Amino acid sequence: MPSYSMGQAARLLGVSSETVRRWADAGRLAMTRDGAGRRVVEGVALARFAHERGAGLYAVPGDEAQTSVRNSFTGIVTGVRTDEVAAQVEVQCGPHRVVSLVTREAVEELGLEVGVLVTARVKSTGVHVDVP
Repeated sequence: MPSYSMGQAARLLGVSSETVRRWADAGRLAMTRDGAGRRVVEGVALARFAHERGAGLYAVPGDEAQTSVRNSFTGIVTGVRTDEVAAQVEVQCGPHRVVSLVTREAVEELGLEVGVLVTARVKSTGVHVDVP
C-alpha cells in the first residue's frame, strides 16, 4: 500500500505542509510514522480525504512523465471497479473528478488501487492514466 510524506500530501491537496500538519494534529487526516520516524499518510486515507475535500493541485512538480499530451491532471485514485474485461478508475485531481474506462488487465499491470498517485492525461475523448 502506498504512503505519502507530508510534503507529497500537501502538494496533492494544494496546501502547505504546515496545513497538513495542522489537519493531522486536529485528527482530520490520519497519520502514521515510517521506519525513520517521519510522519506519513496512507494512500487510502489520503484518497478519502482528497475526495471529501474536493480541492487540490493539478500537477505534482517533478513527477511528470514525458508525454505529448497537453491536458494532464495529477491526482489520487479514489475508486476502482472491475469486471471480467473492463474497469472504471476514478481519480480526484484537485477539484476535478476524472473517470477513465480501461481494461481490467491495464488496471492490474499498472497496480491501480485506491490511494495510488496517477496522472490522467486527456487527449480528444480519451483519458490516459500514467503512474510516476
